[in-house]
Formats: sequence, structure tokens, C-alpha cells
Amino acid sequence: MTREQELADGVARVRERVSHACAEAGRDPDEVTLVVVTKFFPASDVRLLAGLGIREVAENRHQEAEAKAEECADLGLRWHFVGGLQSNKAAAVARYADCVQSVDRAKLVGGLSRGAVERGRDLDVLVQVSLDPPGADGRSGAAASDLPALVDRVLGADGLRLRGVMAVAPLGGDPDEAFARLADVATDVRRTAPEATWVSAGMSGDLEQAVRHGATHLRVGSAVLGPRPPNG
Repeated sequence: MTREQELADGVARVRERVSHACAEAGRDPDEVTLVVVTKFFPASDVRLLAGLGIREVAENRHQEAEAKAEECADLGLRWHFVGGLQSNKAAAVARYADCVQSVDRAKLVGGLSRGAVERGRDLDVLVQVSLDPPGADGRSGAAASDLPALVDRVLGADGLRLRGVMAVAPLGGDPDEAFARLADVATDVRRTAPEATWVSAGMSGDLEQAVRHGATHLRVGSAVLGPRPPNG
């Protein structure tokens, strides 16, 4: 089987899962955007995915993301940055990314704003919300108590467009319960920013639960691309 066929099969399987999940939730599949996470996979895979109709791709490491975005600049894709971001790299990321989903602290806002203004194009951003239990040594994300101030910082920054929220289900936790909480957080954010309608939630293992609780963007890697390469 060719690599193109492997990817085509992966895309078809994921789209079928999304369609089924949307049917179960009474939602239109057109409301859900598939963002394929291509970290550790070569730019040649990105090109094949573009040929299969994938328009949104994501990376989580700046150096790899920057290189792939440049190599694939002719494809007209939308690049999402979804990884933990160092404040000293924020401006650089804003110069090639179309959306930064992992804004989890106010310290990132200045750099992202500067990079977006220098690029001359508004940058879509999502605030990343922590769904981990209090005190857990978990993944990135702002605590619910810190979100209002972070939202205000993004809304007040030049060149940034707040699109909504992003989160990762806690390791070992119940994604249904976690994404239900995220839906409540998203509702709260929309009270301040009605245009912030995106909810980025769900990956290869829990996309159905994310769709059930209103996800508009799914970040899917292995279900489309297969196991991570040995050097990844």
C-alpha cells in the first residue's frame, strides 16, 4: 500500500467517526473542522494530505513547524500551533502560524501581538484551559480562575483575534466529564467575547466525546497518520 493510500484510509476512517459522532449528537458534520497534527511526520505527508483535501494542519514544536510551513507554503494550508510555547518564541510563531491554540498565560500575549503586527495579518488565538484536577502535575493550560484576565489581555492586544478555547482531556480521566466542563467554560468566555465560538477538543482517542460536548475543532494525529516515526 502506498503512503498516499494509507493516509487516504486514515482520513476516511476519521471522517466516518466524526460523521457518526455528529449523528449521535444531532450535529451537522460541517460544524466540525478536522485539524491533522503532523508533528514528527515529514513535509511529504503534509503534501499528500493537502492532495486529500486536508486544509488545516497542526504542529507543536516551533522549529519543526516553522520549517514545514515554509516548505509547504505553496499549498495554501492553515497552520495551527498547538504545543507549549515559550514566551521568547511567541513572536516568531506568530509570523507563520494562522492560529495559536495554546495561549495559556498572559506572558505570551505581547510576543504574539508583536509578531502578528509585524506580519501585517491578524492571528487567531485560543486560550488553553486546564482540565486537570487541582494540584495535579498535568498538562498546560490556564486555571479557570485565571481565564477572565487572560481573555481580557488577548481582547486588548493588537493583531490578535480571540476565537475560543482549547483543552486536552486529563490523563486517565473521563473525557466526557472533562469536555462537559470545557463546554461550560466556553459558554462563560462567550459572555465576554460572543465571537469566540471555537472549541478545540478531542484527539484520536476521544474525538467522539469531544463532538458530543460541542467541539468545533478536533486535533487528530495518529488516527490519520499512523504510529509516530521511530525518530519522533
